[in-house]
Amino acid sequence: MDTETRSEAARALLGAHRTGEPIDPLTERFPGLDVDDAYAIQAAQAEQWVRDGAVVKGHKVGLTSPAMQRQLGVDQPDFGHLMDTMFHLESQPIDPAAFLAPRVEPEIAFVLGKPLSGPGVTVAEAAAAVEFVMPALEIIDSRVRDWKIKLVDTIADNASSGGVVLGSTALPLSQVDLRRAGGVLYRNGEIVGTGALGVVLGSPLNALVWLANTLGARGVTLQAGQVVLPGSITAAVPVTAGDVVTATFAGLGSVTARFSKEGTGAVA
Repeated sequence: MDTETRSEAARALLGAHRTGEPIDPLTERFPGLDVDDAYAIQAAQAEQWVRDGAVVKGHKVGLTSPAMQRQLGVDQPDFGHLMDTMFHLESQPIDPAAFLAPRVEPEIAFVLGKPLSGPGVTVAEAAAAVEFVMPALEIIDSRVRDWKIKLVDTIADNASSGGVVLGSTALPLSQVDLRRAGGVLYRNGEIVGTGALGVVLGSPLNALVWLANTLGARGVTLQAGQVVLPGSITAAVPVTAGDVVTATFAGLGSVTARFSKEGTGAVA
């Protein structure tokens, strides 16, 4: 795919963000679209958001659990950018109308205490770079109509990123069992998903290693203070106005997102 065609695809997705109108899958519009094209399209959007005043606050790793891979019909992880405009305060109203087709996933969040740059990052180096861990909810969204996506569609669409809600508990890695700790996802008080952190590539740390090495090969370093979402422990659940979603993690606490038409939007 040539540069102009990649730019055309990026403009289409930026337009969907701006207007709230979904687009048809890029894989239908641009036959031959591959992973490198998709990441270039994603990067072009992130660069535009930065020009518009947004700040990169981290990255998310998606499609790391069997549940999410089955749900979206893919077989490998991907990554996306987390901008400051995507972060919402816990328990403060979030307007679902700010998204096209929002779904929520329970995750933990790594907050880095020092830079992490691949390729060649080991699990030990990744663990040493993490300052603390927090409970998190990721709001995923698709600018592609009806979530009709293949892997390269979601990669181009910033890995279907939408928003992030962080909990208020921050613990060192030594106090969280990253393989065995379980989590429960509630929507309006009812259990809608359960899972263990170990479903995320065997351990969420493995997702952080994958991200650091994948970004490093593209000349990008994860920076101190940035947030990394390593992937969901359950399938994503759809949300609408009036829904209250809570994720609880053994030994780490909980995080809640409230969806309301009176939502105030994201905060930096």
